[in-house]
Formats: sequence, structure tokens, C-alpha cells
Amino acid sequence: MSLDPASPAPNAPKLPRIEAIDLARAIALIAMAIYHFTWDLEFFGYVEPGLTGHGGWKLFARCIASSFLFLVGVSLLLAHGRGIRWRGFLIRFAMVAGAALAISVVTYFAVPDAFIFFGILHEIAVASLLGLLFLRLPALLTLVVAAAVIAAPFYVRSALFDHPWLWWLGLSPEDPRSNDYVPIFPWFGAVLVGIAAAKLAAWAGLLERLARVKAPRLGLLQLAGRHSLAFYLIHQPVLIGCVWLFAQIFPAATASPEVQFRQSCEAQCSDFRDEEFCTRYCACMLDALEANGSANDVFSDSLTAAERAQLQGLANECTERIDKIMSEGG
Repeated sequence: MSLDPASPAPNAPKLPRIEAIDLARAIALIAMAIYHFTWDLEFFGYVEPGLTGHGGWKLFARCIASSFLFLVGVSLLLAHGRGIRWRGFLIRFAMVAGAALAISVVTYFAVPDAFIFFGILHEIAVASLLGLLFLRLPALLTLVVAAAVIAAPFYVRSALFDHPWLWWLGLSPEDPRSNDYVPIFPWFGAVLVGIAAAKLAAWAGLLERLARVKAPRLGLLQLAGRHSLAFYLIHQPVLIGCVWLFAQIFPAATASPEVQFRQSCEAQCSDFRDEEFCTRYCACMLDALEANGSANDVFSDSLTAAERAQLQGLANECTERIDKIMSEGG
């Protein structure tokens, strides 16, 4: 066994397929399907607005994305750590990039205001290319770069990156609107952590031991882990189609736009402030929107850039007003 954790020895025997990694990928896929199904229920009005975008569900989504990207890094090292197999890499890259492009095109026509221009598949495609640069570097150096990539959005955000063509980097002052936004910073960091972890595991002999472990035969679950791209592309159309069919027979009770706004506002606010503040703040926002006649535009999500700036001004005013009232014991 090599004492250098930088990379596996080029002439080392190739490991058999590690079934535990397939199983881990399958578990991540099931978790993703659970999240998307809940998102579909929210979209059709069966659960309160904003549920999947905040709190525990938001954390759940980030854990799922992180696990996928971590496994991308692990798989990249296992497949190409002993030398890049360009034919296999390019075929896989073309499949992922083509699927990402297809999702962008479909969502552009389906939901133009929140289409997916750089989602999880876009991230996987670009991260796979960038990850090749780290396959021969020391694991510790890779971890240092990973930490820098993850930390960058907290320290390097700038208006210089606010052009739409630079949104894929993730360094704009405000995240753009999208139904799936997984930019390079910070998410490429998870891929680098996966590469480094696989290097250290190979150096310690853990991969060889893991390759000898036989995962339980779980049929479709194991198949999904081996063909994760196909599962990813198929599962959401199937889930949303099922919820749509159910909605045609048993439509969800529709709350008024005002109630939906309050629920979504309070869910989003709860990520940052306590319940009392959020209740007062969202009531203030609703009153302000109705007073200036922009409530309907907000409810229909048809605001212009200037109107969004005005909305931010109202949010600042309401924040200051509620903070003052609460500080005075009102």
C-alpha cells in the first residue's frame, strides 16, 4: 500500500464495483424523490406555501444535494484516479450535460420566471470537468480548496458577478430565481470533499475492504443506484403526473391569495426571526402591498425588476417598524 495519499498508484489493480456506493446513491435518490413529491404537493396546494423552501425541508434538500455531489467526487476518483479513461468520461459527460440542457429548455417554456439554468445536473457536469484537475493532487490540498470554495459565497459576493451570464458561479449579491439552483460556489466544494475522502480511503485501504462488502439485494433500489441519471430524469415527471391526476379528481382546497402570501412569508421569515416578529412583519407587508396597489402583482409573481426593488424597500420599512414596536414593548 502506498504511503502517499495524493492518489492511488497508477499500476494498482482496479477495484471491483463497490456495491455500498450504489446503495448510498440509491438512498440519496429516494430522499430526493421524497422531497420532490412534497414539492409537488405544495405546488398543487395540498400543503402550506413555502413548506419545502424553508426550515427543515430546506436543510433536507441541501443534505440531499451535498450527498449527491460528494458521491460524484468519490465516483470520479474511483473511475479515473489511476488515469483518466477519456472515452468513458466523455460519454458520461455528454449524457449528463445533454440531460441538463434538456431540463433547461423544458423548464424555460414551462416556468420561464424560475427555469432551471444551472441546477444539480449542470453542477455535476461542470464539477466533473473541474474535478479532473484534482485527481492527482494531495488529499489535504484538495480539502483546503474545498473549504475555500464552500466559504467563498460568505466573503466574495459582489455586484461584479450580478450579470446573468455569471450567475452559475453563485457569487451574485442575491441568488437568482430558479426552481433548482446549484452554483459552483459553494457546491463544487462537496465534490472536492468526495475526491479527497476517496483518496484518503484508498490510502488507508478502506476501499479494498469496502469492495469486499456485499450490499443486501434490494432489487429496484440497487438498480436505481447503478442508473442514477435515468432515475433522476424519470422520477419527477412521474410524481408530478400522479399528483396532477389526483388533483383532477380531488382538487386541493384553495386559500385566498392573502392567506397564501401570509403563509409563505411567515415560512420564509422563520428562517431568520422568531414567530412573533414574523407574524407582525408579514401582516405589515400585506398591508403595505394592498396600500400601494401592488398586492395582485406580488400574488401572481409578475413583478418587474423595479417593482422587486420597491418590494425590498417595503420589506426594509416593515422590518424597522416591527423591530421598533417590539423593542418598545408594543
